[in-house]
Amino acid sequence: MKLILATHNASKLAEFRALLAHWPVELVPLTEFPEVRQWNEDAPTLEENAVAKALTVYRATGQWSMADDSGVEVDALGGAPGVQSARYAGEPCNPAANNEKLLTALTGVANRRARFRCVLALVGPGFPPETIEGICEGVIAHEPRGTGGFGYDPLFIPDGYSQTFAELPPEVKNQISHRARAVQAAWERWGRKLFGDASGGSPDG
Repeated sequence: MKLILATHNASKLAEFRALLAHWPVELVPLTEFPEVRQWNEDAPTLEENAVAKALTVYRATGQWSMADDSGVEVDALGGAPGVQSARYAGEPCNPAANNEKLLTALTGVANRRARFRCVLALVGPGFPPETIEGICEGVIAHEPRGTGGFGYDPLFIPDGYSQTFAELPPEVKNQISHRARAVQAAWERWGRKLFGDASGGSPDG
């Protein structure tokens, strides 16, 4: 089964290749479909954005499509940047500027509790869009740390660890991250429906 991942982010594509390695699918990059138009990510929720991306790709290709929309929610900022995470510092998307703006917003703030949320959307022939969520709780560091990952990874320290996502080895991050948890939940909900006997066990087993 071919599965198109609705993203233009090469780092995200690489992460999903690792997370979906045990799925009986061929993960196809969006770059193979230049006819797919760019979508708008202006919906008020992660769920709506993820569905919009997956539907855009599915309607253009007729093939199974998966999309995610992710964000970091900071308690002291009322849940911001949230759905605006990718463009927190404005257009065009600039991860370094986003991180700098977040640190500035938290200057002098003691409560640095936050969470990463990932919403996955899946759509295919005879399969209307469905979504599932993964959450990773943690705190925001006082400065960027690490060179791995992407986005807010240099600032996010997951609960139970002293390192940021950008400092942790990829194989560790891919066990505990919001995307890892969303993918595991997706397997449990959709695996048998999509793959029959091939989904008889956990992809982590």
